[in-house]
Amino acid sequence: MLNDSPIRPVDVARVDDRPLWVEILGEEVWWDEPRPHEGGRRCVVRRGPDGVPRDAIPQGWNSRNRLIEYGGRSWRPLPDGGVVFTNWADQRVYLYGGQPSPGPGEAAGGPSPAGDGGQPIPLTPDDGARYGDLYLPPGRREIWAVRETHPAAPETAAPGTGAESAPRPLPCRELVAVPLDGGPVRLIVRAQHFLTNPRVSPDGTHIAWIGWDHPAMPWDGTELCVAPLDALGSAGPYRVVAGGPEESVIQAEWRDDGALYALTDPDGWWNLHLVSLDGSPARNLAPLQEDCGDAVWRLGNTWFALAGDRIVLVHGTPDRRRLGVLDPATGELTDLDVPPTYWNPTVSTGGDLVAGVAASPYTPFEVVTVDLRTGAHAVLSPEKELPDRDALPDPEAVTFDGVHAHLYPPRGVTGPAPYVIFVHGGPTSAGTMVLDVEIAYFTSRGIGVADVNYGGSTGYGRAYRERLRHQWGVVDVRDCETVAHGLIAAGRAHPSKVAIRGGSAGGWTSVAALVHSKVFRGAVAHYAITDPEGWAAETHDFESRYLDGLIGPLPETRQRYLDRSPTLHAANASGPALLMHGLEDAIVDPVQAERFVAALEREGTPWAYLPFPGEQHGWRREETIVAALEAELAFYGLIFGFPTPEVPPLPLRGMHQ
Repeated sequence: MLNDSPIRPVDVARVDDRPLWVEILGEEVWWDEPRPHEGGRRCVVRRGPDGVPRDAIPQGWNSRNRLIEYGGRSWRPLPDGGVVFTNWADQRVYLYGGQPSPGPGEAAGGPSPAGDGGQPIPLTPDDGARYGDLYLPPGRREIWAVRETHPAAPETAAPGTGAESAPRPLPCRELVAVPLDGGPVRLIVRAQHFLTNPRVSPDGTHIAWIGWDHPAMPWDGTELCVAPLDALGSAGPYRVVAGGPEESVIQAEWRDDGALYALTDPDGWWNLHLVSLDGSPARNLAPLQEDCGDAVWRLGNTWFALAGDRIVLVHGTPDRRRLGVLDPATGELTDLDVPPTYWNPTVSTGGDLVAGVAASPYTPFEVVTVDLRTGAHAVLSPEKELPDRDALPDPEAVTFDGVHAHLYPPRGVTGPAPYVIFVHGGPTSAGTMVLDVEIAYFTSRGIGVADVNYGGSTGYGRAYRERLRHQWGVVDVRDCETVAHGLIAAGRAHPSKVAIRGGSAGGWTSVAALVHSKVFRGAVAHYAITDPEGWAAETHDFESRYLDGLIGPLPETRQRYLDRSPTLHAANASGPALLMHGLEDAIVDPVQAERFVAALEREGTPWAYLPFPGEQHGWRREETIVAALEAELAFYGLIFGFPTPEVPPLPLRGMHQ
């Protein structure tokens, strides 16, 4: 154990963040960024020709939303210099800055709401509705959004009446128009249970969107729909032009002639297709045995953007995802020669300029622009204070018996070292090989990290993703075991000093591995699922049928839920557990952590539990990030047997005396 690491927990909080969306508008580039030191809010930022980034919304406003709980595109810049955004506190849509059109009975030329300390103006009612996936249709003085409304919770029924087991009322989602002058919200589309990606055709006569219904998840099967628009902008009857039960369309954009480009996977890889509206099969414009997209967890991501007669798109694997320029006429894809090695799903173009969010193993996620004519690139977001290069690990992509992983060797250790298996969430997600100061926090202290992309991860095609179908808690656990055994066999990991940690679905895999495997000395679980049957009944609408595909439908496959439940098998734990949970988590209720630690307590297995008031599904506040990291390091010190004087002690409970 090394006690001279220059990396502090606060460094993790201030470096390991990333913009979610970027947009070019005229001569400005806009993005959003998290502010852990400001209570975890997200702020919209704009940078003009003078090169100075400026906050585009006032202090205290938080551009987030709870659409499908994971959120959707939360802001859009306006041509007049204003911005429309959703605010976390009340989920309403607000207008700030610019010069709004006069409302009924108002004179033109009134004061700008942004000028001289003005406050954002609400555009939607304060009625509890959530808005997200904001879209600015060309030529209209309104913002379009997906609106999500939740029915009132039913009163608790008397036991024995049968009503207590009635199905939960489902939210309603629909595409609506929100006038920028404060007029009433207007319905545009009500179709599938889930909607995303509203796009108006260049001539303004049609709308396209992507939709899907339970029990499918958006990476299972979605429909690309097209409908005519009437003079008021409401949609008529729609047609499905791509997608289906076993095809996942994740983004679509109109071409100038009225054809549609779409990212979809009829051949098992998310590739870019030209979709015909006459019913003929879509044409793959650049057949690749790699993905140009990801699982849709947030609504509003963009993996490609049109740049005149060219298309800019990201493609690759979680090891390296490049930014390429496609000539759709020839199918030639040319990668841009720029330093970043991994591009996130937010791409915007303006003339010959493309903007995105990108990182490398030694640089954090930053807002980057590239000139398509010259290849010149620039970093626009403020520079972050990074740890010294020699404190950062040199990652390598490896496979052990077909399981993908990224290894981050420990600093200053020769021979077998303590190792922690990192397990990403989702589980339909992926760990990427980029600078992660959280990982460096541990490797700089002599603890190696293996970030495992187990079966079910995205980025390796549908077949690898569907290895997890009905096998959650089996394949993911086995794949993490495979990597751990591979590290031990290679002499890199100490046989008795391997732990496992993860958040959300990664937390599930961590505690499942603790009770269904003997290789792990302990487990750290952030906002983890520990009781799958209980979670299926308790969780939010978006994931309420997710376990149909991951484990099996209920009640037919209930025995699988019982067999795999970490809580029910806590007696088999191979070591202690540290659980941490946000008390405002609407995705995984804190009761999941409470059930597991209660089961460990009954069995006399050591445990610690840290609840965090004010946090949701994931850490956003600087003080939480610091406390969680310090507790995790202290936990590894306890189970691996080394002192951790730099962090507060972590008492473990639940040991039989």
